[in-house]
Amino acid sequence: MVYGGIQGGRIEVICGPMFSGKSEELIRRLRRAIIARQRVEVFKPGIDTRYADDEVVSHSDNRLSATPVANARQLLDTVLLRTEVVGIDEAQFFDEDLVEVCDTLANRGCRVIIAGLDLDSRGRPFHPMPALLAIAEVVTKSQAVCMVCGAAASFSQRLTGGGDQVELGSSERYEARCRRHFEPEETRQLELLRARQAVLRVPRSE
Repeated sequence: MVYGGIQGGRIEVICGPMFSGKSEELIRRLRRAIIARQRVEVFKPGIDTRYADDEVVSHSDNRLSATPVANARQLLDTVLLRTEVVGIDEAQFFDEDLVEVCDTLANRGCRVIIAGLDLDSRGRPFHPMPALLAIAEVVTKSQAVCMVCGAAASFSQRLTGGGDQVELGSSERYEARCRRHFEPEETRQLELLRARQAVLRVPRSE
C-alpha cells in the first residue's frame, strides 16, 4: 500500500488542546481516504459519550461513524485484516497498550491516524500520547484560540470539576488558554490557600 508516496504503513498523530480542531482534522483525513476507496475503520473510547455513542463528533458537529471500544487490545482484535486506514479519536483516554497496538497496525501496513490531547488540564503530558508522538512518522500540533486574550492557545483550562485527570466535558467545563493565561489547578489551589492565610493574619479591629 502507498500513502502519500510512502510504501507500507505509517502513524499520524494530530494533537493539541481542546477546541483546536483535532477531531475535525481526523474526520477530514478519513473522509479523503473513503473518497479514495480505501478500506477505513474508525474507533473511539467507549467512555466518551459526550456527543454520540457510535460517532466521532467534532465541536462544530462534524460527524463520522465509529466503533466504541473498551481498550486498545479490543481495538486490535476488532480491526479487519483487509483494513487499510485506521482512525482513532480521543487517544488520551486509552491505556498504554495503544502504543504497541498502533505500532502493530502500522507494521501490518495500515495507515493509522490518531487524534488526542497532548496535555491534560494540569499542563502535563497526557499518556499514552507522548509515546505515540515519539513513534509517529507525521505529527500535526494544532492550536486553539485563548478565551481570555484571543492569542494562540496550547492548553486546556478546566473551569469546574474535581481533581481527576479524566473528567469528560466540553465548553461548560473547559476552555482553551494561552501560556500566559493558563492556570494549572495546583497553582489556583495554592493561590486560594495563600489568600485564606492572608485573611487569617489580618489583625482584627478593636
